[in-house]
Amino acid sequence: MTLTLPALPPFSLSSVTRSHGWLRLAPFAGDEEGTRLSRVERLNSGRMVEIEILEMNGGVTVDISGNPSQTELDEVAEKVTWMLGLNQDLSAFYAVARSEPKLAQVEDLAQGRVLRSPTVFEDVVKTILTTNTSWAGTIRMVEALVSQFGDPLPQDPSRRSFPTPRQLAQLDVQALRSVARLGYRAPYVLELARSVASGDLDLESLQTSGDPTEQVHGGLLSIKGVGAYSAANLLILLGRYDHIPVDSWARKLVSHEWHAGEPVGDAEVEAAFDHWGKWKGLAYWFWDWSYQAGG
Repeated sequence: MTLTLPALPPFSLSSVTRSHGWLRLAPFAGDEEGTRLSRVERLNSGRMVEIEILEMNGGVTVDISGNPSQTELDEVAEKVTWMLGLNQDLSAFYAVARSEPKLAQVEDLAQGRVLRSPTVFEDVVKTILTTNTSWAGTIRMVEALVSQFGDPLPQDPSRRSFPTPRQLAQLDVQALRSVARLGYRAPYVLELARSVASGDLDLESLQTSGDPTEQVHGGLLSIKGVGAYSAANLLILLGRYDHIPVDSWARKLVSHEWHAGEPVGDAEVEAAFDHWGKWKGLAYWFWDWSYQAGG
């Protein structure tokens, strides 16, 4: 079954999939050019499907394995729209970016959308697994969660979905440490899964929440394992750009860009983009750092 989903222009599937490293985290899969995106997904009905997304003029086509019902097709459409930000209107960002040479490429390349997981829960778990580890470590931990605890695709059991909160909530810390090797993050992931599975924490409402950003930010910070960097990163995934995910790499970039290589702190990173207001996180994310990426 194939769906056709339009996107608000400008749109580039490659720009979305290559916006950050999520493409390399299971169950996402795709080519290096970013022209194809696929994943195994467990639908609300319990049906396991493979979703393959290709770009078309003005949007994407979505191939869904099996014979999904109309309700299941609607669910896939909603998830893909969220993952790719198909309905995001970034015209206001492009308008202010046109006057900045370091952002001159964003409109022409249709940059600005950031690849997201279908659920906020998955994004929170993945973000927790980026902290205090190498990128290779993050890839390994996410792959372990999927391969050990996700549901298999019937036609190819080697491919699995991201585990649901209920599936992870049934585990214990030891399993997450010994099998998935999450280390100190294991109790954070387990507590998060149990809070979501029990209904005590409604992460998915954040996709459509009208609450002020600072209130959402505070709620994210209240999750164990989510610090300032992780909360800012999650805000960007939620389409809120008031904060910058400051880490050692951000400090290095800002140091070389504006401080002649002298060490800087978090305050200097934030100050460098303060004048971008509600767009500062997005301005930082897509700033042209390419000249010093290997420095």
